[in-house]
Amino acid sequence: MTETRIDLLFGKGHLPVTVPAGVRPTVIRKGAMPKLSDPRGAIATALARPIGAPALAELAQGRKSACILICDITRPVPNRLFLRPMVQTMVSAGIPLGAITILVATGLHRPNEGEELAELVGDPWVMANVRVENHFARDEAMHVDLGRTATRGTPIGLDRRFVEADLRIATGLVEPHFMAGWSGGRKVIAPGVAHHETIRTFHSARFMEDPLAVQCNLIGNPLHEEQLEIVRRLGDCYALNTVIDEDRDLVHVTFGEVIESHMAAVDFVTASCKIGMERRYKTIVTSSAGYPLDKTYYQTVKGMVTPLDILEPGGTLIIASSCSEGFGSPEFREAQARLVTLGPERFLATLTSKSLAEIDEWQTEMQMKAMRLGRVELYTTGLDDEERRITGVTLTPSVDRALQEAIARHNDPNVAFIPEGPYVVPVFAGA
Repeated sequence: MTETRIDLLFGKGHLPVTVPAGVRPTVIRKGAMPKLSDPRGAIATALARPIGAPALAELAQGRKSACILICDITRPVPNRLFLRPMVQTMVSAGIPLGAITILVATGLHRPNEGEELAELVGDPWVMANVRVENHFARDEAMHVDLGRTATRGTPIGLDRRFVEADLRIATGLVEPHFMAGWSGGRKVIAPGVAHHETIRTFHSARFMEDPLAVQCNLIGNPLHEEQLEIVRRLGDCYALNTVIDEDRDLVHVTFGEVIESHMAAVDFVTASCKIGMERRYKTIVTSSAGYPLDKTYYQTVKGMVTPLDILEPGGTLIIASSCSEGFGSPEFREAQARLVTLGPERFLATLTSKSLAEIDEWQTEMQMKAMRLGRVELYTTGLDDEERRITGVTLTPSVDRALQEAIARHNDPNVAFIPEGPYVVPVFAGA
């Protein structure tokens, strides 16, 4: 058998990986999702024929203001395709242009500003004519207190600009999420525009260590159940949900009542993203899904956790991520430093007694799930020496080298490759 090459998503391009002779590669990709021949037409149809709601033109009539949520720069949502037609439909229905706000659902991430904000919105007309602002979870005055959830007592604080708008619409990308089950829909609201105490409650060990808080699962998932309760407490709310393929092209779109329209998109994408596998592997090679998800080490952790169901205990998970923007927030950096200093067991012990997680330490907790199962090796071009030290994982100068060493270490030529990283969820379905 001769050598072959497999390309991983990496930065704004690809990273070629050489598969040595004798190795038996299994490449795990999304199931086929035909591209839409007319994406803008599909969006227009979705807005005109919603799920569980009147058409957008009808919804907007008689409303004095509107707030549209969009995901931050870490999600490759095709905002350029739908923001202008949504805004123009609202204006035609009588909402003043100056009373429409597009709000970036940053959660606890940093704001998106300047050229990055223009890239995120993707439409110069929208940037020139519509007010586009960021959510700041730690700005106390900008949130409305809606009490606590009845089920688990989660504090409900949401951005005032969204709560007080006459017409509320969340937009986003429906993809596997390693603790909320699926992204998009209700998740763009909470944690997207939630108060920091709401978000930190979600990120506490009580939720993170729950065995049902995993990718592609909504049944009994405590995060999903809290999100639904928060959305119902908020009231009248709608969502536009998109699904994209590996090329970032639109393949599906739904619009309508926030919960119903989201579930319709989940139903569409599940069969393509959740891939049943008949065996586990001692060596897995994956990515952080390329730009924009692999801009930071913080986001890279998602790619470490998603394939764990098919990693043999004690196996090796090799992940490639450019980390072009560096490590992540100062709070995440501090959490990682504590992990390295204390070790995984002592670090986890500091989390379990908290009802509110420290900001961004939850991502470190998720990384420990991969570290507990096997060996994690990272290839990156974007971290300095100190940042590399506090990753807590093994750094490799080459994916090719890490692959060869893993095959030799485990004496097993069977290797799983996941070029698109956390956008694909392999699930062990064997006996």
